[in-house]
Amino acid sequence: MHAKRILAESIFALALTTMALSIAGAPAALAGNRFHLISLAEAQGARTMAFAISSTSFPNGGDIPKKFTCDGADVSPELSWAEPPAGTQSFALIADDPDAPAGTWTHWILFDAPPTTTSLPEGVGKIDELPGGERQGRNDFHKIGYNGPCPPPGKPHRYFFKLYALDSKLKLQPGASKQEVEQAMQSHILGKAEWVGRYKR
Repeated sequence: MHAKRILAESIFALALTTMALSIAGAPAALAGNRFHLISLAEAQGARTMAFAISSTSFPNGGDIPKKFTCDGADVSPELSWAEPPAGTQSFALIADDPDAPAGTWTHWILFDAPPTTTSLPEGVGKIDELPGGERQGRNDFHKIGYNGPCPPPGKPHRYFFKLYALDSKLKLQPGASKQEVEQAMQSHILGKAEWVGRYKR
């Protein structure tokens, strides 16, 4: 009986010791799991940060003021962007109207903007090459630079300002057409961001 009692007490003591060690180790294990979960969430958050464009000139999907159209001063709107993809070496911009009666109408082509560029000011000059090295193409008005909305009377048209992050410069000459720019961009697009405005007359 005495031997059995000693054996039972030893087993009970061993069980208590095992339980104590498990509880003591739990915070560390939990801490490790918590660290893993936080790291995963942070990694997921980093992946969701997207290349994006915006404008202070008009809201996305909203009406474009006359100032930026052929009914006003016809100056280009302000555009800003952030979070370009890694490896971006230049930016290209194409603004067009897919609702034009004759098919998609190009209003603005700009390319070879340096990778450090984060915005274009309102009223970009209608010249071949800008001080920062950006070059401008020829739009469907057969002019260099920006020419704004000028639709026929009727339903509002949509105007898409499409910004492309590229892994190289296009090295096209000023005055390049939309077709030339799109062809040169093939296999070089790292990301695309878009801002849309509407206008009717």
